[in-house]
Amino acid sequence: MNSSHQPDSAGKPAARVGLLERLAQGPVICAEGYLFEFERRGYLQAGAFVPEIVLEHPEMVAGLHREFVHAGSDVVQAFTYYGHREKLRIIGKEDLLEPLNRNALEIARGVADESGALLAGDICNTNLFEPGAASRGAIRAMFEEQVAWAADAGVDFIVGETFSYGEEALIALEVIKASGLPSVMTVALHQTPVTREGWTPEEACRRLADAGADVVGLNCSRGPRTMLPLVARARQAVDTHVAALPVPYRTTEAEQSFQSLRDPSCDSIPDGIPFPTALDPFLCNRYEVAEFAREAFSLDIRYLGLCCGGAPHFIRSMAEALGRTPPASRYSPDMSKHAYMGTDERLLQHNRDYAARM
Repeated sequence: MNSSHQPDSAGKPAARVGLLERLAQGPVICAEGYLFEFERRGYLQAGAFVPEIVLEHPEMVAGLHREFVHAGSDVVQAFTYYGHREKLRIIGKEDLLEPLNRNALEIARGVADESGALLAGDICNTNLFEPGAASRGAIRAMFEEQVAWAADAGVDFIVGETFSYGEEALIALEVIKASGLPSVMTVALHQTPVTREGWTPEEACRRLADAGADVVGLNCSRGPRTMLPLVARARQAVDTHVAALPVPYRTTEAEQSFQSLRDPSCDSIPDGIPFPTALDPFLCNRYEVAEFAREAFSLDIRYLGLCCGGAPHFIRSMAEALGRTPPASRYSPDMSKHAYMGTDERLLQHNRDYAARM
């Protein structure tokens, strides 16, 4: 259990150290990636990506929250990403909107309380924003209802994420600020290194910081290699804390986002587009994730994590790279006792000699 939430002498849980206080002390790790992980496990549909699992299998959501905390996440982020009115309207289930959000928050609340992790609410891109369109009121209303439910649940802060339009992120930020809760605001930059209205990462982060965001940065779309240079520029542009939560895929200079990745070695992918269900060959290994965490923190980027594709073993590697020893580190790799590749003197030399031929 996190020492910041140990029971006091009267047996009552001590108050959690808040997000900004933790960031002042060092890095904060936030595990995301619930959509992809539950799709891989067969409990969430790719395409719509609506988190109905929080109603259908709440025990699995609680379990993944626990796995992420066990691996080193400092934050339990309620699984309300894409749990907004527009997504539920598209699948014809708007009646599930409030119970889905409240249930997701209740699940996250339970795991945060038992572990001492921070509890985060979550809002995201609505896919309704268009520059100059008369959709701002509807978008604001969508944010307001989700933020109100998060505030009711007693979250420590709210994440506003994956905004391709900086202007939509600013609307979300206004709603979060009205709640009085701290905010982490991240934009998603795709194949071109600007928001959809053309703001550079430093401009987008500067605008959000000037509007009162507590943490600003980038998440999703780009892998470590193509996100790090952009978030480094953002770090230089603002005085606030900065966030970096890439997807754990090997994006490149030619294919900057995971939506743009192509696999010429495989002709059986529907429409020839690996995103989102055939990205396996592009997955980073845990050592690449660890290297990203070290490099980002060396730039004083303190709010760190992974987005779509993230999994507990990646979070453990990130935590260990930052000098942590989470409970999952008990099971970190140790090849010294491997029958063939190990070094332990108790192993059969016959097998160790054969290792080179494997």
